[in-house]
Amino acid sequence: MSKKRVVVSLGHDALGYTTGAQKDAVRVTAGALADLVEEDYQLTITHGNGPQVSMIHKAMTELRRLYPDYTSAPMCVCSAMSQGYVGYDIQNALRSELLGRGISKAVSTILTQVTVDPYDEAFYDPTKVIGRYMVKEDAEAEIKKGNYVREYPGKGFRRVVAAPKPIDIVEMEAIRTLAEADQVVIACGGGGIPVIEQKGALKGASAVIEKDSIAGLLAAELQSDELILLTGVEWVYRDFGTEKQAPIRSMKLEEVRAAIAGGQFEAGTMLPKMEAAVTYLEKVPGGRVLITSLAKVKEAVRGRTGTVITA
Repeated sequence: MSKKRVVVSLGHDALGYTTGAQKDAVRVTAGALADLVEEDYQLTITHGNGPQVSMIHKAMTELRRLYPDYTSAPMCVCSAMSQGYVGYDIQNALRSELLGRGISKAVSTILTQVTVDPYDEAFYDPTKVIGRYMVKEDAEAEIKKGNYVREYPGKGFRRVVAAPKPIDIVEMEAIRTLAEADQVVIACGGGGIPVIEQKGALKGASAVIEKDSIAGLLAAELQSDELILLTGVEWVYRDFGTEKQAPIRSMKLEEVRAAIAGGQFEAGTMLPKMEAAVTYLEKVPGGRVLITSLAKVKEAVRGRTGTVITA
């Protein structure tokens, strides 16, 4: 296939934070993605799901509270639900946008499982906050079930889950087949549904996977020509948030490693993106990573803005 293959990771700004806001946001996102199709890219798209999976978890927990006959939904099921409805909105909006431009192209969402290590250190120090605020009695019930909670003085308690590193993408061959057929593929949404392999079976894990971590692995497995990480800023910045803040136009892999080791990037924001760049470029040294905002991606792929990382 002669087209340039690219994995695009969409951040929260591309999706919105509620079902209504998401509908509006994905129309804008679809325009930016269609621009890339017109630039002759073959797209494999992944996305975050933080607000969406949290909303679903709240709703299912409340349903269980009001109707005791219903069982509460585990995190893996909430993750699957969020993959389905976010993928549904993206694929419909993008298909409509492409047809409006005279482009007939299949857009497919693959419900994707991702294996994680049950002994990953993240399971012993969970950090991802989800769900509603709880009173002390509800928090104690969660603890008895083996879950972790965090107290917010004056507000209550919230559940926290682990964010382990992804190991393997279970549906990788299906994703690869569709990508090689020049379809637009939406996969590994929300980092993928975290599962643990036990005696040949896959068991859902009470965890979430960082979307940028899976983007790096997905791009590496597909041997993509490029990995595009879309975020809320136009550039990666050196000394971000200080008086010395300055945009970075380009970096080499060894510079990225040194900057990570030196604590240059903030955990939970830019750090996962830089780690994804390392994961991808270590396996695809001829590739390129582009980090920029959704609004600037068309200019960035033409070399006018954004931060470019190469091996």
